[in-house]
Amino acid sequence: MESKILIVDDDKDIRNLISVYLENEGMYTQKVEDAIEALKLLEEKEFDLIILDIMMPNMDGIEACMKIRQERNMPIIMLSAKSEDIDKIQGLASGADDYLSKPFNPLELIARVKSQLRRYKKYNTETINTKNVIEIGDLTINTDTRQVWVRGKEVRLTPKEFEILELLSRNKGIVLSVEKIYERVWKEDFFKSDNTVMVHITKIRDKIEEDPKHPIYIKTVWGTGYKI
Repeated sequence: MESKILIVDDDKDIRNLISVYLENEGMYTQKVEDAIEALKLLEEKEFDLIILDIMMPNMDGIEACMKIRQERNMPIIMLSAKSEDIDKIQGLASGADDYLSKPFNPLELIARVKSQLRRYKKYNTETINTKNVIEIGDLTINTDTRQVWVRGKEVRLTPKEFEILELLSRNKGIVLSVEKIYERVWKEDFFKSDNTVMVHITKIRDKIEEDPKHPIYIKTVWGTGYKI
């Protein structure tokens, strides 16, 4: 399976250069010019590695890296026009796995990408533990790799959707209120008028239920909350 790489840099020429070299190595790339756009994309798609520029408008790479690390553990390689040690330290301290100063040799970047992908895939393979696989009927959830299968077919969930499904699955048979789900997943105080949880539950059902209008996995307990 080809590796999926997200390239985040406000310099179009650099984005295109990196993309050409990676795709010549058989990898799939997607390019965005803004860290905020990258964070939105990560809610929708899965990537194996991120190449992230530090100096960008709106949100810099350091802040973006810290936000990504709150939910994801794929390798992040940071790029910067600065070469001082303090920038390297800040980049790695924010959760990056590697750092490369501009201008860089594209072949060196390719080598580092391949090295990070090998380490990441090897680690994930070695750390899969059956204790972290939850099976409920035809629904299988791997909490290590954050993957979900229904009737043997993998379905893609956003990070928040996965966390809700994992929370309900780990509390099988227990009714969890909307307030509790929100506060456990978003780690913020819940407001009664907020329908965020309901919207996410609907999206999860659309992905895992054979008939979302008559769910067999996520049940609504009217006036109380949800349960599996």
